[in-house]
Amino acid sequence: MALLRYIAGRLVVYVLVIIFALTVLFFVPRLGPTDPVEAMLAKVASQGAYMDAAQVDALRQSLSDTFGLNGSLLEQYWAFIKRIVVTADFGPSLSMYPTPVMSLILNALPWTFGLLLTSTLIAWVLGNFVGLMSGWKPGSTTSRIMEGVAICLYPIPYYILALVLSILFSYVWKIFPLTTTIRGAPWSWDLVTSVVWNSFLPAMSIVIVVFGWWVISVKAQTTALKEEEFVRYARLKGLSDGRILSRYVLPNAILPQITFLALQIGLMFNGSLITEILFDYPGLGLLIYSAVLQGDFNLLMGTISLSVIAVATATMVIDLIYPLLDPRIRHR
Repeated sequence: MALLRYIAGRLVVYVLVIIFALTVLFFVPRLGPTDPVEAMLAKVASQGAYMDAAQVDALRQSLSDTFGLNGSLLEQYWAFIKRIVVTADFGPSLSMYPTPVMSLILNALPWTFGLLLTSTLIAWVLGNFVGLMSGWKPGSTTSRIMEGVAICLYPIPYYILALVLSILFSYVWKIFPLTTTIRGAPWSWDLVTSVVWNSFLPAMSIVIVVFGWWVISVKAQTTALKEEEFVRYARLKGLSDGRILSRYVLPNAILPQITFLALQIGLMFNGSLITEILFDYPGLGLLIYSAVLQGDFNLLMGTISLSVIAVATATMVIDLIYPLLDPRIRHR
């Protein structure tokens, strides 16, 4: 019963977060100075198309229907929520009309998902391992060096490190491409190597910063656990350091890191979006940047809405599996 209450509470928070985020995403763009219908009409006029006043009014009405801008704000809001929840239809893109927004998002989503998932796993595993080893022997030279490196890396913003890596390895030494250029036939080895080669610097800019945080966090946790009574008792039993580390310290040190992972997902996702813009990486970040520059309301709301839902879902999944890993939560 307690477990059901825990799950129900997490699901309620999950739904409220998504509703709040979608509400903000709906109202904020409409408070801006850009009118997507007028922008589309200006784009048509700039291409040399001649229309009389009646044709302009008819096109304006048609575009208002297409972009869901007819009616009061409240009516537009309910129509917007209904489209997202029921049909997942964000309408056509203004800047790439009449291409559906969902089609653009589905093309970009695998790039962002692959970059974020790979970077997160690498940084989390390496950071936890190095932090665990450093915290187990905090006075060693290696531990001090790794702690110093982590302290230096952690405060660096994603975009600063991405710029530094891009300048050094793409401009000065010309090892990696300056912008993302994918080559190769679909599902070919050339395509795989091209994706890995073009994704290396964007991934490293995320891994290096997140790695520093995990090292600092796990090292502090491991150092504190070493002084706990159950670890001293294990030593008195004559257990080896390796057994104490793997059976007593590691399970207790890793649990808070799973919680921190849930809290850090949003920050890492934001970092990956900025990184994609800097490296011209064909993910959601580049789509959002394009939508902002061109005043594409539908594309902007579609990409950010799905981003919010994805981050909230990932956080909820971690929250739901946490009781399976921590018996204290199950007991409560």
